[in-house]
Amino acid sequence: MVKPYQLFVRLAPALAAASVVALTSAAGFAADPAKKGMPQFDPTTMPSQIFWLIVCFAILYVIMSKVVMPTLGGTIEARAAKIQGDLDAAAKARDEAKAALAHYEKSIADARAEAQTANRAAADAASAATNAKLTEVGQRIGGEIAAAETRIAEARQAAMGNVRSMAVEVAQAAYAKLVGGQADAARVDTLVGAALQGGRR
Repeated sequence: MVKPYQLFVRLAPALAAASVVALTSAAGFAADPAKKGMPQFDPTTMPSQIFWLIVCFAILYVIMSKVVMPTLGGTIEARAAKIQGDLDAAAKARDEAKAALAHYEKSIADARAEAQTANRAAADAASAATNAKLTEVGQRIGGEIAAAETRIAEARQAAMGNVRSMAVEVAQAAYAKLVGGQADAARVDTLVGAALQGGRR
């Protein structure tokens, strides 16, 4: 804002130059009284003109310093305050945007970490469940295999017993037909058992 005295300092050289020009012109008219010219350059009216010049300058100075300059200064200050307010609002909005962006990025990072943790937990749970199921199935299959082997062994034992008794009967019948008479049952059973044992080997 321009101060009144600063305005006066700026206008003073112009007023001084105007006064010098007026005095020079007045001197020229005084040297030639018969020469006609503009009335304001008449040296006889110069003091009154200077007086009114000072009066008009003072009035203009008062008007400028009391009315025009405060109004312009207030407008300029209001404009500057508005600009500063806009700058402050823009800076605040920028800071809020940065904070929101940081919060958003942190939320994304937290969500990604939680998702990874959940995925690992789900994978571990699925792996544990699979291993438990495989163990259970393996144990069940092992039990079934053992039971099947037991049944097979029992069936084989039963079959071998039947085969032995049938072989003893066939051997006794063959002995009776070939040799005649009754063969020793214990002796035939021992021989058949030895033959079957040898066949298994």
